[in-house]
Amino acid sequence: MAAAIAVSSPNPTILQNLIAIRDSSSGFFGGTLSGFSFQLKSRSRKRDISTLVVASSSAAGDITRSSKSDSGRFYLNFTGFPFPLGPFLNRRTIRTEVVKGRIWLFEQEQALGFSSVSTNIRMTVIKLKSGGLWVHAPIAPTKECIQLVKELAAPVEYIILPTFAYEHKIFVGPFSRKFPRAQIWVAPRQWSWPLNLPLAFFGIFRAKTLIDEDLSTLWADEIEQKVLSSPEVGIGPYVEVAFYHKPSRTLLVTDAVIFVPRKPPECISKESLLASAKNGLAVKILSKGKEVPQEPVVDNPMNQQKGWERMVLQILFLGPSNLLEPNASFAQMSQKLIVSPIVKTLVFSKVPEKVRDWIDRIVCDWRFRRIIPAHFAAPINASRSDFLAAFAFLDDLLGERYVTRPSLSLLFTSLMGKAASYFPPDDMKTLSSLDEFLVSVGAVKKTVSGQKR
Repeated sequence: MAAAIAVSSPNPTILQNLIAIRDSSSGFFGGTLSGFSFQLKSRSRKRDISTLVVASSSAAGDITRSSKSDSGRFYLNFTGFPFPLGPFLNRRTIRTEVVKGRIWLFEQEQALGFSSVSTNIRMTVIKLKSGGLWVHAPIAPTKECIQLVKELAAPVEYIILPTFAYEHKIFVGPFSRKFPRAQIWVAPRQWSWPLNLPLAFFGIFRAKTLIDEDLSTLWADEIEQKVLSSPEVGIGPYVEVAFYHKPSRTLLVTDAVIFVPRKPPECISKESLLASAKNGLAVKILSKGKEVPQEPVVDNPMNQQKGWERMVLQILFLGPSNLLEPNASFAQMSQKLIVSPIVKTLVFSKVPEKVRDWIDRIVCDWRFRRIIPAHFAAPINASRSDFLAAFAFLDDLLGERYVTRPSLSLLFTSLMGKAASYFPPDDMKTLSSLDEFLVSVGAVKKTVSGQKR
Protein backbone atom coordinates (compact mmCIF):
# COMPACT_ATOMS: atom_id res chain seq x y z
CA MET A 1 0.00 0.00 0.00
CA ALA A 2 2.85 2.38 0.81
CA ALA A 3 4.39 1.94 -2.61
CA ALA A 4 1.06 2.47 -4.34
CA ILE A 5 0.51 5.74 -2.49
CA ALA A 6 4.03 6.87 -3.29
CA VAL A 7 3.33 6.72 -7.01
CA SER A 8 0.84 9.54 -6.69
CA SER A 9 2.89 11.45 -4.14
CA PRO A 10 3.76 15.05 -5.04
CA ASN A 11 6.78 14.82 -2.77
CA PRO A 12 9.78 13.68 -4.87
CA THR A 13 11.78 12.63 -1.81
CA ILE A 14 9.09 10.23 -0.68
CA LEU A 15 8.66 8.92 -4.21
CA GLN A 16 12.36 8.34 -4.71
CA ASN A 17 12.79 6.52 -1.42
CA LEU A 18 9.71 4.37 -1.76
CA ILE A 19 10.55 3.29 -5.30
CA ALA A 20 13.77 2.00 -3.81
CA ILE A 21 11.88 -0.12 -1.34
CA ARG A 22 9.56 -2.21 -3.35
CA ASP A 23 11.01 -4.78 -0.93
CA SER A 24 9.13 -3.27 2.03
CA SER A 25 6.57 -5.12 4.11
CA SER A 26 2.87 -4.34 3.84
CA GLY A 27 1.55 -6.79 6.41
CA PHE A 28 0.77 -4.15 8.99
CA PHE A 29 -1.78 -2.49 6.72
CA GLY A 30 -4.17 -5.36 7.09
CA GLY A 31 -6.27 -7.49 4.81
CA THR A 32 -5.58 -7.00 1.13
CA LEU A 33 -6.55 -9.14 -1.79
CA SER A 34 -5.79 -9.81 -5.41
CA GLY A 35 -6.62 -13.48 -5.77
CA PHE A 36 -6.79 -16.85 -4.08
CA SER A 37 -4.23 -19.30 -2.71
CA PHE A 38 -4.29 -22.97 -3.59
CA GLN A 39 -2.47 -26.02 -2.32
CA LEU A 40 -1.79 -28.38 -5.21
CA LYS A 41 -0.38 -31.87 -5.48
CA SER A 42 3.15 -31.89 -6.78
CA ARG A 43 3.87 -33.97 -9.83
CA SER A 44 6.81 -35.46 -7.97
CA ARG A 45 4.62 -36.95 -5.27
CA LYS A 46 5.77 -40.43 -6.12
CA ARG A 47 9.13 -39.91 -5.84
CA ASP A 48 22.92 -13.66 23.45
CA ILE A 49 21.41 -11.44 25.84
CA SER A 50 21.57 -7.90 24.52
CA THR A 51 20.12 -6.00 27.43
CA LEU A 52 20.27 -6.78 31.10
CA VAL A 53 16.97 -8.61 31.08
CA VAL A 54 15.87 -9.33 27.53
CA ALA A 55 17.16 -12.25 25.49
CA SER A 56 16.08 -14.34 22.56
CA SER A 57 15.84 -17.98 23.56
CA SER A 58 14.90 -19.56 20.26
CA ALA A 59 17.55 -22.21 20.77
CA ALA A 60 15.95 -23.40 24.00
CA GLY A 61 13.83 -26.12 22.42
CA ASP A 62 14.33 -29.02 20.07
CA ILE A 63 14.18 -28.08 16.39
CA THR A 64 12.59 -30.58 14.03
CA ARG A 65 13.77 -30.60 10.43
CA SER A 66 11.63 -32.65 8.11
CA SER A 67 13.53 -35.21 6.09
CA LYS A 68 10.95 -35.15 3.32
CA SER A 69 11.73 -33.98 -0.17
CA ASP A 70 10.80 -30.55 -1.43
CA SER A 71 7.54 -31.98 -2.79
CA GLY A 72 6.12 -31.83 0.72
CA ARG A 73 6.84 -28.09 0.78
CA PHE A 74 4.95 -27.21 -2.39
CA TYR A 75 2.34 -24.47 -1.96
CA LEU A 76 1.07 -22.19 -4.70
CA ASN A 77 0.31 -18.64 -3.61
CA PHE A 78 0.12 -15.52 -5.78
CA THR A 79 -2.16 -13.37 -3.64
CA GLY A 80 -1.70 -10.03 -1.89
CA PHE A 81 -2.25 -6.40 -2.83
CA PRO A 82 -0.29 -4.56 -4.12
CA PHE A 83 2.39 -7.27 -3.85
CA PRO A 84 1.75 -11.01 -3.56
CA LEU A 85 3.23 -12.87 -0.62
CA GLY A 86 5.97 -15.34 -1.48
CA PRO A 87 7.56 -17.77 -1.67
CA PHE A 88 5.21 -18.71 -4.48
CA LEU A 89 5.90 -22.44 -4.80
CA ASN A 90 8.01 -23.75 -1.93
CA ARG A 91 7.70 -23.17 1.81
CA ARG A 92 9.92 -24.96 4.28
CA THR A 93 8.53 -25.54 7.79
CA ILE A 94 10.67 -25.60 10.93
CA ARG A 95 9.12 -26.92 14.16
CA THR A 96 10.58 -25.99 17.54
CA GLU A 97 9.47 -27.27 20.94
CA VAL A 98 9.41 -24.42 23.45
CA VAL A 99 7.80 -26.09 26.46
CA LYS A 100 8.18 -29.86 26.44
CA GLY A 101 4.96 -31.56 25.47
CA ARG A 102 3.07 -28.25 25.70
CA ILE A 103 4.10 -25.48 23.24
CA TRP A 104 5.53 -25.71 19.72
CA LEU A 105 6.49 -23.07 17.14
CA PHE A 106 6.10 -23.63 13.39
CA GLU A 107 7.95 -21.21 11.11
CA GLN A 108 8.03 -20.56 7.37
CA GLU A 109 9.67 -17.96 5.18
CA GLN A 110 7.50 -15.09 3.98
CA ALA A 111 8.65 -12.83 1.16
CA LEU A 112 7.17 -9.67 -0.27
CA GLY A 113 6.21 -10.23 -3.88
CA PHE A 114 9.08 -10.53 -6.30
CA SER A 115 11.48 -8.69 -4.02
CA SER A 116 14.52 -10.00 -2.17
CA VAL A 117 13.07 -9.14 1.23
CA SER A 118 11.93 -11.99 3.48
CA THR A 119 11.16 -12.56 7.12
CA ASN A 120 9.74 -15.47 9.05
CA ILE A 121 6.08 -16.00 9.88
CA ARG A 122 5.17 -18.07 12.92
CA MET A 123 2.34 -20.32 14.04
CA THR A 124 2.18 -21.28 17.72
CA VAL A 125 0.54 -24.52 18.84
CA ILE A 126 -0.44 -25.16 22.46
CA LYS A 127 -1.61 -28.51 23.83
CA LEU A 128 -4.53 -27.99 26.17
CA LYS A 129 -5.43 -30.06 29.24
CA SER A 130 -8.19 -31.62 27.17
CA GLY A 131 -5.48 -33.19 25.01
CA GLY A 132 -6.42 -31.09 21.98
CA LEU A 133 -4.37 -28.48 20.14
CA TRP A 134 -4.96 -24.72 20.14
CA VAL A 135 -3.43 -23.21 16.96
CA HIS A 136 -2.49 -19.51 16.91
CA ALA A 137 -2.03 -17.71 13.53
CA PRO A 138 -1.90 -20.61 11.03
CA ILE A 139 0.75 -20.71 8.32
CA ALA A 140 0.64 -22.34 4.87
CA PRO A 141 -0.67 -25.91 5.25
CA THR A 142 1.92 -27.70 3.15
CA LYS A 143 2.19 -31.49 3.43
CA GLU A 144 5.31 -31.00 5.51
CA CYS A 145 3.59 -28.54 7.87
CA ILE A 146 0.49 -30.70 8.35
CA GLN A 147 2.62 -33.78 8.95
CA LEU A 148 4.60 -31.94 11.62
CA VAL A 149 1.31 -30.99 13.31
CA LYS A 150 -0.03 -34.54 13.12
CA GLU A 151 3.18 -35.84 14.67
CA LEU A 152 2.08 -34.16 17.90
CA ALA A 153 -0.52 -36.96 18.09
CA ALA A 154 -3.36 -34.72 19.24
CA PRO A 155 -6.49 -33.39 17.51
CA VAL A 156 -6.65 -29.75 16.43
CA GLU A 157 -9.56 -28.31 18.43
CA TYR A 158 -9.24 -24.55 17.89
CA ILE A 159 -7.80 -22.39 15.11
CA ILE A 160 -7.20 -18.74 16.06
CA LEU A 161 -6.89 -15.68 13.79
CA PRO A 162 -5.56 -13.07 16.26
CA THR A 163 -5.49 -10.07 13.90
CA PHE A 164 -7.07 -8.43 10.87
CA ALA A 165 -3.79 -8.54 8.91
CA TYR A 166 -3.89 -10.28 5.56
CA GLU A 167 -0.57 -12.08 5.96
CA HIS A 168 -2.05 -14.08 8.84
CA LYS A 169 -5.62 -14.29 7.52
CA ILE A 170 -4.71 -15.83 4.18
CA PHE A 171 -3.88 -19.30 5.54
CA VAL A 172 -6.72 -19.74 8.04
CA GLY A 173 -9.18 -21.10 5.48
CA PRO A 174 -6.81 -23.59 3.80
CA PHE A 175 -5.43 -24.70 7.18
CA SER A 176 -8.90 -25.23 8.67
CA ARG A 177 -9.89 -27.50 5.78
CA LYS A 178 -7.14 -29.88 6.88
CA PHE A 179 -8.83 -30.08 10.29
CA PRO A 180 -12.56 -29.75 9.57
CA ARG A 181 -13.63 -30.56 13.13
CA ALA A 182 -11.74 -27.63 14.61
CA GLN A 183 -13.53 -24.45 15.71
CA ILE A 184 -12.37 -21.21 14.10
CA TRP A 185 -12.11 -18.06 16.21
CA VAL A 186 -11.20 -14.67 14.73
CA ALA A 187 -10.32 -11.21 15.99
CA PRO A 188 -13.24 -8.75 15.86
CA ARG A 189 -13.80 -6.10 13.17
CA GLN A 190 -12.23 -8.03 10.30
CA TRP A 191 -11.68 -5.97 7.17
CA SER A 192 -9.74 -6.04 3.93
CA TRP A 193 -8.45 -3.46 1.45
CA PRO A 194 -8.98 -2.27 -1.28
CA LEU A 195 -12.23 -4.28 -1.11
CA ASN A 196 -13.78 -4.99 2.27
CA LEU A 197 -14.60 -8.62 1.64
CA PRO A 198 -16.40 -11.05 3.98
CA LEU A 199 -14.44 -13.82 5.68
CA ALA A 200 -16.15 -16.42 3.50
CA PHE A 201 -14.29 -14.96 0.53
CA PHE A 202 -11.08 -16.00 2.25
CA GLY A 203 -12.41 -19.50 2.81
CA ILE A 204 -13.17 -18.88 6.50
CA PHE A 205 -16.59 -20.27 7.45
CA ARG A 206 -18.55 -20.60 10.70
CA ALA A 207 -16.03 -18.46 12.58
CA LYS A 208 -16.72 -17.21 16.09
CA THR A 209 -15.54 -13.80 17.25
CA LEU A 210 -12.97 -13.36 20.00
CA ILE A 211 -14.26 -11.12 22.79
CA ASP A 212 -12.15 -9.07 25.18
CA GLU A 213 -11.49 -10.91 28.47
CA ASP A 214 -14.04 -13.59 27.54
CA LEU A 215 -14.24 -16.21 30.30
CA SER A 216 -16.79 -18.38 28.51
CA THR A 217 -14.38 -19.93 25.98
CA LEU A 218 -13.53 -23.58 26.57
CA TRP A 219 -9.85 -22.65 26.92
CA ALA A 220 -10.37 -19.76 29.37
CA ASP A 221 -9.02 -21.63 32.40
CA GLU A 222 -5.69 -22.04 30.57
CA ILE A 223 -5.50 -19.19 28.05
CA GLU A 224 -6.79 -15.65 28.67
CA GLN A 225 -7.26 -12.96 26.01
CA LYS A 226 -7.31 -9.18 25.72
CA VAL A 227 -8.40 -7.31 22.59
CA LEU A 228 -6.87 -4.12 21.22
CA SER A 229 -9.54 -2.64 18.97
CA SER A 230 -8.61 0.89 17.96
CA PRO A 231 -10.63 3.54 16.19
CA GLU A 232 -9.93 3.79 12.48
CA VAL A 233 -6.50 5.29 11.89
CA GLY A 234 -7.08 5.64 8.16
CA ILE A 235 -8.41 2.95 5.87
CA GLY A 236 -9.39 0.79 8.82
CA PRO A 237 -8.86 -0.01 12.51
CA TYR A 238 -5.91 -1.83 14.02
CA VAL A 239 -7.10 -4.97 15.79
CA GLU A 240 -4.94 -7.47 17.64
CA VAL A 241 -5.72 -10.02 20.34
CA ALA A 242 -3.08 -10.86 22.95
CA PHE A 243 -3.20 -14.21 24.75
CA TYR A 244 -1.71 -15.45 28.01
CA HIS A 245 -1.00 -19.14 28.57
CA LYS A 246 -1.15 -19.34 32.33
CA PRO A 247 0.55 -22.70 32.96
CA SER A 248 3.72 -21.65 31.13
CA ARG A 249 3.44 -17.89 31.82
CA THR A 250 3.71 -17.15 28.10
CA LEU A 251 2.40 -14.03 26.33
CA LEU A 252 1.38 -14.42 22.69
CA VAL A 253 1.14 -11.39 20.40
CA THR A 254 1.06 -10.96 16.63
CA ASP A 255 2.70 -7.68 15.55
CA ALA A 256 2.70 -5.65 18.79
CA VAL A 257 6.37 -6.24 19.61
CA ILE A 258 9.34 -7.91 17.94
CA PHE A 259 12.86 -9.02 18.80
CA VAL A 260 15.22 -8.94 15.81
CA PRO A 261 17.77 -11.75 16.14
CA ARG A 262 21.39 -11.20 15.20
CA LYS A 263 21.33 -14.18 12.83
CA PRO A 264 18.62 -14.93 10.25
CA PRO A 265 15.88 -17.44 11.14
CA GLU A 266 16.61 -20.94 9.85
CA CYS A 267 13.49 -21.02 7.67
CA ILE A 268 14.79 -18.18 5.44
CA SER A 269 16.60 -19.72 2.49
CA LYS A 270 20.22 -19.09 1.65
CA GLU A 271 19.11 -18.04 -1.83
CA SER A 272 16.94 -15.27 -0.39
CA LEU A 273 19.74 -13.99 1.81
CA LEU A 274 22.23 -13.87 -1.06
CA ALA A 275 19.70 -12.15 -3.31
CA SER A 276 19.30 -9.45 -0.67
CA ALA A 277 23.09 -9.10 -0.47
CA LYS A 278 23.28 -8.08 -4.14
CA ASN A 279 23.74 -4.37 -4.82
CA GLY A 280 20.54 -3.55 -6.68
CA LEU A 281 18.59 -0.35 -7.25
CA ALA A 282 17.54 0.08 -3.62
CA VAL A 283 21.16 -0.12 -2.46
CA LYS A 284 22.27 2.43 -5.05
CA ILE A 285 19.63 4.97 -4.04
CA LEU A 286 20.24 4.50 -0.32
CA SER A 287 24.05 4.43 -0.45
CA LYS A 288 24.56 8.07 0.55
CA GLY A 289 26.37 8.80 -2.71
CA LYS A 290 29.08 6.20 -2.18
CA GLU A 291 30.31 4.09 -5.04
CA VAL A 292 28.36 0.83 -5.22
CA PRO A 293 30.43 -2.18 -6.32
CA GLN A 294 28.84 -4.55 -8.82
CA GLU A 295 30.89 -7.70 -8.31
CA PRO A 296 29.05 -11.05 -8.01
CA VAL A 297 27.86 -12.10 -4.56
CA VAL A 298 29.90 -15.01 -3.23
CA ASP A 299 28.09 -17.59 -1.12
CA ASN A 300 29.66 -17.16 2.30
CA PRO A 301 28.47 -16.39 5.87
CA MET A 302 29.42 -12.71 5.57
CA ASN A 303 27.18 -12.12 2.55
CA GLN A 304 24.35 -14.13 4.06
CA GLN A 305 24.55 -11.92 7.14
CA LYS A 306 24.60 -8.76 5.00
CA GLY A 307 21.49 -9.99 3.22
CA TRP A 308 19.71 -10.51 6.53
CA GLU A 309 20.66 -7.08 7.84
CA ARG A 310 19.37 -5.41 4.68
CA MET A 311 16.12 -7.35 4.88
CA VAL A 312 15.55 -6.27 8.47
CA LEU A 313 16.17 -2.58 7.83
CA GLN A 314 13.83 -2.51 4.83
CA ILE A 315 11.11 -4.30 6.79
CA LEU A 316 11.43 -1.96 9.75
CA PHE A 317 11.98 1.38 8.03
CA LEU A 318 10.77 0.96 4.43
CA GLY A 319 13.62 3.21 3.28
CA PRO A 320 16.63 2.98 5.65
CA SER A 321 19.35 5.56 5.33
CA ASN A 322 22.12 3.28 4.09
CA LEU A 323 21.68 -0.21 2.68
CA LEU A 324 25.24 -0.33 1.37
CA GLU A 325 26.61 -0.52 4.90
CA PRO A 326 23.73 -1.72 7.13
CA ASN A 327 25.82 -2.85 10.11
CA ALA A 328 25.48 0.20 12.36
CA SER A 329 21.71 0.61 12.00
CA PHE A 330 21.13 -3.12 12.31
CA ALA A 331 23.13 -3.23 15.54
CA GLN A 332 20.88 -0.54 17.04
CA MET A 333 17.67 -2.35 16.08
CA SER A 334 18.57 -5.94 16.90
CA GLN A 335 18.78 -7.94 20.12
CA LYS A 336 16.18 -5.98 22.05
CA LEU A 337 12.41 -5.98 22.49
CA ILE A 338 10.88 -3.16 20.43
CA VAL A 339 7.74 -2.00 18.72
CA SER A 340 8.30 -2.04 14.96
CA PRO A 341 8.94 1.51 13.68
CA ILE A 342 6.14 1.06 11.11
CA VAL A 343 3.57 0.01 13.71
CA LYS A 344 4.75 2.68 16.12
CA THR A 345 4.61 5.51 13.56
CA LEU A 346 1.58 4.68 11.45
CA VAL A 347 -0.64 3.00 14.06
CA PHE A 348 0.19 3.13 17.76
CA SER A 349 1.12 6.82 17.77
CA LYS A 350 -2.36 7.57 16.37
CA VAL A 351 -4.25 5.82 19.17
CA PRO A 352 -1.98 6.10 22.23
CA GLU A 353 -4.79 5.95 24.80
CA LYS A 354 -6.15 2.70 23.38
CA VAL A 355 -2.70 1.16 23.20
CA ARG A 356 -1.78 2.31 26.71
CA ASP A 357 -4.96 0.83 28.14
CA TRP A 358 -4.27 -2.50 26.41
CA ILE A 359 -0.64 -2.59 27.54
CA ASP A 360 -1.48 -1.67 31.13
CA ARG A 361 -4.16 -4.36 31.34
CA ILE A 362 -1.72 -6.95 30.02
CA VAL A 363 1.00 -5.94 32.50
CA CYS A 364 -1.39 -5.67 35.44
CA ASP A 365 -3.12 -9.02 34.98
CA TRP A 366 -0.54 -11.31 33.39
CA ARG A 367 2.76 -12.27 35.03
CA PHE A 368 4.45 -13.55 31.89
CA ARG A 369 8.09 -14.50 31.65
CA ARG A 370 8.34 -15.11 27.90
CA ILE A 371 6.81 -13.56 24.78
CA ILE A 372 6.04 -15.24 21.46
CA PRO A 373 5.39 -12.82 18.57
CA ALA A 374 4.45 -13.91 15.04
CA HIS A 375 7.69 -12.64 13.44
CA PHE A 376 11.44 -12.55 14.04
CA ALA A 377 12.82 -14.25 17.20
CA ALA A 378 10.83 -16.37 19.63
CA PRO A 379 10.49 -17.25 22.38
CA ILE A 380 11.80 -14.07 23.99
CA ASN A 381 12.76 -14.17 27.65
CA ALA A 382 11.12 -10.95 28.79
CA SER A 383 9.38 -9.56 31.84
CA ARG A 384 6.57 -7.06 32.19
CA SER A 385 9.14 -4.27 32.63
CA ASP A 386 10.73 -5.16 29.31
CA PHE A 387 7.32 -5.10 27.65
CA LEU A 388 6.54 -1.69 29.12
CA ALA A 389 9.92 -0.37 28.04
CA ALA A 390 9.13 -1.12 24.40
CA PHE A 391 6.10 1.17 24.70
CA ALA A 392 7.88 4.00 26.51
CA PHE A 393 7.15 6.30 23.54
CA LEU A 394 3.51 6.42 24.68
CA ASP A 395 4.57 8.48 27.71
CA ASP A 396 5.76 11.28 25.45
CA LEU A 397 2.45 11.25 23.58
CA LEU A 398 0.15 11.07 26.59
CA GLY A 399 2.00 12.87 29.34
CA GLU A 400 2.67 11.72 32.89
CA ARG A 401 -0.96 11.89 33.98
CA TYR A 402 -1.74 8.85 31.83
CA VAL A 403 1.03 6.66 33.25
CA THR A 404 -0.49 3.83 35.29
CA ARG A 405 2.46 1.47 35.47
CA PRO A 406 3.34 -0.33 38.72
CA SER A 407 5.42 2.04 40.82
CA LEU A 408 8.10 -0.54 41.64
CA SER A 409 9.02 -0.96 37.97
CA LEU A 410 8.48 2.65 36.93
CA LEU A 411 12.08 3.85 37.34
CA PHE A 412 13.63 0.78 35.75
CA THR A 413 11.18 0.83 32.86
CA SER A 414 11.81 4.51 32.22
CA LEU A 415 15.55 3.91 31.98
CA MET A 416 15.11 0.94 29.64
CA GLY A 417 12.44 2.66 27.60
CA LYS A 418 14.80 5.28 26.28
CA ALA A 419 16.88 2.60 24.58
CA ALA A 420 13.96 0.41 23.50
CA SER A 421 12.12 3.29 21.85
CA TYR A 422 15.15 4.89 20.19
CA PHE A 423 15.37 4.49 16.43
CA PRO A 424 18.16 6.01 14.28
CA PRO A 425 16.83 9.39 13.03
CA ASP A 426 18.36 9.01 9.57
CA ASP A 427 16.63 5.67 9.09
CA MET A 428 13.31 7.14 10.22
CA LYS A 429 13.29 9.92 7.60
CA THR A 430 11.45 8.02 4.87
CA LEU A 431 8.91 6.57 7.30
CA SER A 432 8.33 9.98 8.89
CA SER A 433 7.90 11.59 5.47
CA LEU A 434 5.43 8.91 4.48
CA ASP A 435 3.49 9.49 7.69
CA GLU A 436 3.36 13.24 7.06
CA PHE A 437 2.20 12.66 3.50
CA LEU A 438 -0.53 10.20 4.52
CA VAL A 439 -1.76 12.66 7.14
CA SER A 440 -1.72 15.55 4.65
CA VAL A 441 -3.90 13.69 2.13
CA GLY A 442 -6.22 12.33 4.83
CA ALA A 443 -5.26 8.68 4.35
CA VAL A 444 -4.11 8.48 7.97
CA LYS A 445 -5.32 10.61 10.86
CA LYS A 446 -2.85 12.68 12.79
CA THR A 447 -4.23 11.40 16.08
CA VAL A 448 -7.46 9.65 16.88
CA SER A 449 -7.12 9.83 20.63
CA GLY A 450 -4.48 10.97 23.05
CA GLN A 451 -3.22 14.49 23.60
CA LYS A 452 -5.83 17.11 24.34
CA ARG A 453 -3.45 19.91 25.15
